[in-house]
Amino acid sequence: MEPIATTRVAVVATGVIGASWAAFFLARGLDVEATDPSPDAEARLRAAVAAHWPTLERFGLATGASAGRLRFHARLEDAVAQADFVQESGPERLDFKIDLFRRMDEAAPAHAILASSSSGLAISAVQAECRHPERVVLGHPFNPPHLIPLVEVVGGERTSDQTIERTMAFYAAIGKRPIHVKREVKGHIANRLQAALWREAFHLVDEGVASVADIDTAIAHGPGLRWAVMGPFMNLHLSGGAGGIEHVLAHLGGPIEDWWKDLGAPTMTAELKQKVAEGVAEELGARRVADLEAARDILLLNLIRAKSETGRLD
Repeated sequence: MEPIATTRVAVVATGVIGASWAAFFLARGLDVEATDPSPDAEARLRAAVAAHWPTLERFGLATGASAGRLRFHARLEDAVAQADFVQESGPERLDFKIDLFRRMDEAAPAHAILASSSSGLAISAVQAECRHPERVVLGHPFNPPHLIPLVEVVGGERTSDQTIERTMAFYAAIGKRPIHVKREVKGHIANRLQAALWREAFHLVDEGVASVADIDTAIAHGPGLRWAVMGPFMNLHLSGGAGGIEHVLAHLGGPIEDWWKDLGAPTMTAELKQKVAEGVAEELGARRVADLEAARDILLLNLIRAKSETGRLD
């Protein structure tokens, strides 16, 4: 399959995720055509790109990268008219997405891929009214997209294999780490894994086993450090010494299964929500969220750079 050069990306909807995508695409040396019907959307987008740019500069800009390659359009059709790739990040409403993708499908060039950032909707439903559903795909980023490499690529019932291949190749070429989710499931992969951890975290707070702050400490200064280096299966393999994962499963398979049976299944009651919110406020203290975000981004940047320089461990 001969790859189609991608130089112009349309970013449709420029909220938190869309603006982050736009900044990333610009940093990779692409032309970005953006659109969003919200009042003052262009000003907010340009402010967000400017705020992200110093971090992206530290990360390393591609040749020709410039925030000046961003153009904003009032009309959706104008934004996608010359796009090679469209990244949509609009509201998580199925009726809205169906109509939006129908309009994009009518206006975008025949070779353009139409990708959605949706975190929960099935792309099979989103492509329902498109004349060319074979080019509609899900490209779900992990927040913030301008820093986190992961993108989950999911095809719908009528998405072509070629679209999957081209989408994976495009994301990989601009420095992302795409994974192919081979079957549509709620929450895709990463959010399902997060949800499993969140469920037990909420359960432990609800049962009074630990405070919100202690649970955050347990992850951030324990397994979270290892998970930032490599995934759960590779970590298990290394913990088995010379015998690897076979040794671990032979000796700990039973206890792990026993832990699974004891995990909680909390209900998101008003009382639990309040307990968690109060715990977060106590942990946050006088610190500002903006300061935490800035510190997080610097640590993420350093970690991603270190992982890149060390080489893949997963």
